[in-house]
Amino acid sequence: MISVDIEKKLKTYSGQRVLKIAGQFPAGSITKVYGPSGAGKTTFLKIIAGFIKPEKGEITVNQTCWLDTGSGIFMPPQKRGVGFVFQDYALFPNMTVKEHLEYATNDAAWIERLLIIGKLETLTQHKPEHLSGGQQQRLAILRAMAIKPNLLLMDEPFSAIDAEMKLKLIGELRKLFDELKTTVLIVSHNQQELDGLTNLEIIIS
Repeated sequence: MISVDIEKKLKTYSGQRVLKIAGQFPAGSITKVYGPSGAGKTTFLKIIAGFIKPEKGEITVNQTCWLDTGSGIFMPPQKRGVGFVFQDYALFPNMTVKEHLEYATNDAAWIERLLIIGKLETLTQHKPEHLSGGQQQRLAILRAMAIKPNLLLMDEPFSAIDAEMKLKLIGELRKLFDELKTTVLIVSHNQQELDGLTNLEIIIS
């Protein structure tokens, strides 16, 4: 179970506003996060991951406190073990496809399985500059899954992937989420693309 109750000041085109989110996400649940541009969806994910500190709040994961601003508790990102799919992919330009996954895990069988799921098994020696946008996005997803995360945060993870590939990939990812009992939060501007994948939703307005 993930319990979140946070407040974070945001600067927007229309001035300053406060992002307030309180909710609970059961273990193994897949939650769709949506709302208008600039509402703070990405900020919300980064707060959970530990990349951004809120002015006020608490985050508890499986009875372990990750954040309590009142008590000065802040678990650093590297200790949270969160898989994160960045909207801009955040790939390493000097690493090949395979090296990205080897950076996250030394489990060769798991790497091979992920490469097949992402349809990148023939591109293992390619660097990001030689991949299409959709291929880069798939690599970003596979890298996040390589650590077998208990918690996976995905920021617009399917935006560059064509419809047919997206459908197949979502189906395979759902199997992995079930197998690993991964709790997932997915930010998407397209509510329909996550139909059949998510079982909860949170609206940030």
